[in-house]
Amino acid sequence: MTDDLLDPLCKGDRRALSRAITLVESTRADHRARAQGLLAALPERQALRIGLSGTPGVGKSTFIEAFGLMLTGQGLRVAVLAVDPSSARSGGSILGDKTRMDLLSRDPAAYIRPSPSGATLGGVGRRTREAIRLCEAAGHDVILVETVGVGQSETLVAEMTDLFVLLLAPAGGDELQGVKRGIMESADLILVNKADGELLSPARRTVADYAGALRLLRKRPQDAPGFPKALPVSAATGDGLADAWGQMQALTDWRRAEGHFAANRATQSRQWFQAELRAALLARIETPEARARITALGEQVAAGGVLPGAAVEAMLDWLDAPRVPA
Repeated sequence: MTDDLLDPLCKGDRRALSRAITLVESTRADHRARAQGLLAALPERQALRIGLSGTPGVGKSTFIEAFGLMLTGQGLRVAVLAVDPSSARSGGSILGDKTRMDLLSRDPAAYIRPSPSGATLGGVGRRTREAIRLCEAAGHDVILVETVGVGQSETLVAEMTDLFVLLLAPAGGDELQGVKRGIMESADLILVNKADGELLSPARRTVADYAGALRLLRKRPQDAPGFPKALPVSAATGDGLADAWGQMQALTDWRRAEGHFAANRATQSRQWFQAELRAALLARIETPEARARITALGEQVAAGGVLPGAAVEAMLDWLDAPRVPA
């Protein structure tokens, strides 16, 4: 039976897209089954997926709005998947990105979907990959995935996008030291924002600093000649945005021609499968019965009655043992 969301979604209906993303984000068993059926029925459409991360206060939302408006002005349809951090105490999230992109949110060629990160590490939401597929099926040409912020685990977004852009602010050497090597190694472009007014000269110096740092990193097979590179941009004035977009297109075209684009998508599909498998295995120990068994074994370990390794083996044996349904 065809899902009633499929046809309007594929025709670009924003309401259907929102409902579909809500469906894939649900943890209810019946919703998960329906979501898998919907995802399996989606047509194969390919958008350019761009991951974007940056230091706090760098102006990610301002940049995305200016960049997105430039793209829609060129006749492209843009989707923004913005991930907001969830509270460790309440599990809640402010989801304020849509209010910070007021002009872009009212553009009929753009779609903005804020989602909570939940307990997921890596700066992305638990179902960001599924949301990307839904946005592609809805006919969007460019999908921007904004992560929570810069951190060593933020590199996960590079495993689900075609390009990874690191947005940084004009600063001295201290900030350069503070950016993790792992995220630098994953970046295809480093854009130094706020390159205008009094910050123009510091921004140019910062671009030179990062360009020098990038030359020290080991080249990757998917790096076109001259990449990765650092560029100055200004979300406030729009300066540098067209050049940044041109560089993104040039790198994408080179990767398509050299076979890296398709190979990267295949690798990402395998990583998606592995992530889903790990999540399914973890779900097996989230039942009340499993948590009670873990608590009991933990108490035995704390009392010195059993070694941690032996307790793990006992837990695995318990999980593998057949049980009669209640």
